[in-house]
Amino acid sequence: MNEESAQAFRLAYVPGVTPTKWVRVWTERMPDVPIELMPVEPTSGAEPLRNGTADIALLRLPLERDGLSVINLYTEASVVVVPKEHAIAAVDRISVADLAEETVLHPLDDVLDWATLPGEEAFERPADTETAVSHVASEVGVLVTPQSLARLHHRKDLTYRPVTDAPASQVGLVWVTDRTTDLVDTFVGIVRGRTANSSRGRRQDSETPAEDAKDRKGPRRGERQGSQPKRVVGDKKPKARRGNTSRPKGSGRPRKGRG
Repeated sequence: MNEESAQAFRLAYVPGVTPTKWVRVWTERMPDVPIELMPVEPTSGAEPLRNGTADIALLRLPLERDGLSVINLYTEASVVVVPKEHAIAAVDRISVADLAEETVLHPLDDVLDWATLPGEEAFERPADTETAVSHVASEVGVLVTPQSLARLHHRKDLTYRPVTDAPASQVGLVWVTDRTTDLVDTFVGIVRGRTANSSRGRRQDSETPAEDAKDRKGPRRGERQGSQPKRVVGDKKPKARRGNTSRPKGSGRPRKGRG
């Protein structure tokens, strides 16, 4: 059991991120290497990678990138979570300005990079997003959060609407650059959509085949372009000249001494 754990590939991920599809592909391609999923706090940053707890991680950005390799995967829309009876629930979307009269909760694990929090500040900050959602249900205030977190902590008595100009949350694939092992690179390839037959090396997979294809196509086009004019100039044009200069029988000026 300990030996298997030591050989496991450790994937850390923050709440709201769903690595299921990539884990499924890993299991199919790497049946001899178990993958260990490690939920981490959204405020932990890259610490699980830097201290060696995880081999690779799906984290929210931005974060301190020193010594890290980061692939931006997607940007997630932000929504406001409100009770179903709230006035905001009657519209399709809102702007930050529409929250001016609302008490906006700001949990300690908030992942949105606010320059200035909209609305009125709550008396105290909830410990985490889950607690903030329960406060929304108690009509203490409203909460702006990434849509995946609103879904994660969904309650039947609550709903959410997009906030068009709120800060968005980015999710990225992160690992320590100096620890780019074959297993790390295999997972990177899976996330990037490489096929099972593709080369593991990122540079080989993303650059070399394209360059090779370019080199292969170039000479063939050059050969076709170089040989085609020779056939036109050497064959067709001389035949056209011979046809144009030939004279019908009996034509031309009469010879001297006749007539």
